[in-house]
Amino acid sequence: MKILIVDDHAVVRRGLIQMLCDEFPDLQYAEADNGQAALDKVWAEPWDVVVLDVTLPGRSGLDILKDIKHHTPDTPVLILSMHPEDQFAVRALKAGAAGYMTKETAPEELINAVNKVMQGGKYVSPSLAEKLVNDLDVGGRPLHDALSDREYEVLRLIASGKTISEIAGDLSLSVKTISTYRQRILQKMKLRTNAELTHYAFQHGLAE
Repeated sequence: MKILIVDDHAVVRRGLIQMLCDEFPDLQYAEADNGQAALDKVWAEPWDVVVLDVTLPGRSGLDILKDIKHHTPDTPVLILSMHPEDQFAVRALKAGAAGYMTKETAPEELINAVNKVMQGGKYVSPSLAEKLVNDLDVGGRPLHDALSDREYEVLRLIASGKTISEIAGDLSLSVKTISTYRQRILQKMKLRTNAELTHYAFQHGLAE
């Protein structure tokens, strides 16, 4: 059994590896602390499961997920994130993730999820399953569902109080590009200012 752990925090990687080694004595594993390192390992050899964080330096975990699914569609990717399900889970599953879990999940549930996705299944919690059913009601979809993944990420960063320059640095993009994303977000959501964006984000539980 081969698992790739992708997380930018060494302590988190170490804890996951210990947990998985205790359950799977024959485990072979590798680590990556950023998206490019993860892709290099995925291109180099096959993996039974990739455990991937959403928040990574540079490109986001959702971007890395899409690359993995585009080039190796049979590789199961289990998202393990600090972000609550209602912020990223639906987007991750639509992008091809085999499951979505928060880092607060009990260890035994992580083992259950790894086993399930490795066998070709999907892992979703009961609360996430309910949300997915509710999302089938297209008429009730919130405005932010119309945003691309990158626009959604920029929205959340604006709502966290970061400036355009800070966001550009975080995402390794130009200030002009981030400004363009901001304009698209405002247009799609029919809002006018960063203050209105921030208010919306807090109203809908998108900001932390």
